Amino acid sequence: MNPGVAIDVLIPTCNRACALAVTLAALSAQTMRRFRIIISDQSDMPGALGSAEVAAVLRYLAARDIAVEALRHLPRRGMAEQRAFLLSRSEAPYCLFLDDDVIVEPDLLERLHKAMVEKDCGFVGSALHGLSYLFDQRPQHQEIEWWDAGVEPERILPGTAAWERHHLHSAANLFHVQQRLALEHRETRCYRVAWVGGCVLFDSDKLRAAGGFDFWRELPPEHCGEDVLAQLRVMARFGGCGIIPSGAYHMELPTTIARREVDAPKMLWQ
Repeated sequence: MNPGVAIDVLIPTCNRACALAVTLAALSAQTMRRFRIIISDQSDMPGALGSAEVAAVLRYLAARDIAVEALRHLPRRGMAEQRAFLLSRSEAPYCLFLDDDVIVEPDLLERLHKAMVEKDCGFVGSALHGLSYLFDQRPQHQEIEWWDAGVEPERILPGTAAWERHHLHSAANLFHVQQRLALEHRETRCYRVAWVGGCVLFDSDKLRAAGGFDFWRELPPEHCGEDVLAQLRVMARFGGCGIIPSGAYHMELPTTIARREVDAPKMLWQ
């Protein structure tokens, strides 16, 4: 374990070499430097790690003394197993699960880490803005509930009022709330979530204590919602929240998970 590393950034990737290169380039500009990157590549041959775009950014990261562990991980056994593998490689106190099609602002790791230390909860997430919806206002989905004091555990189930919080993270709803409140980054606030997709910082020990992604053995390889299930389990024991301003932007690429009939939280959470 490297005592200087506070965050392991864990990136699962499959057949998205160009998007991965953009995600890695954004990480190279982070104001916080006490992190390393672990990539688990399940792309078709020759793999995303061998692409010219990704190779160029990896060289740039090395030149900036940002540690990267780039791994091929096959065969594919589903996203939950892919995330379990990444977590098994992590040694830092905190781990950021970051999708391979996300652009992060330069101070995001610093702000996520600060919120985590202050709130001492299970996870802190940055919901992804979909800026193709920039002019699609949906005020009925822009209600936000603040965690102004400490973050407390919540057990959230489908069909409840708390479950409906997920609408805030659709389209550009959170971005519109951020604009309306005119929040600056030094004014980062925490709010209640149902879950956060694509960019979530966990307390590594608390994620493991809640079972991590070991439930992958209970799912068929074709599934979705594994990230949601892990967050629900962590939130029930340790609490979790989102931050605004978010600082994370979705590239809005087509999903690489074609079959979505098996939804992990609907199957395993009750």
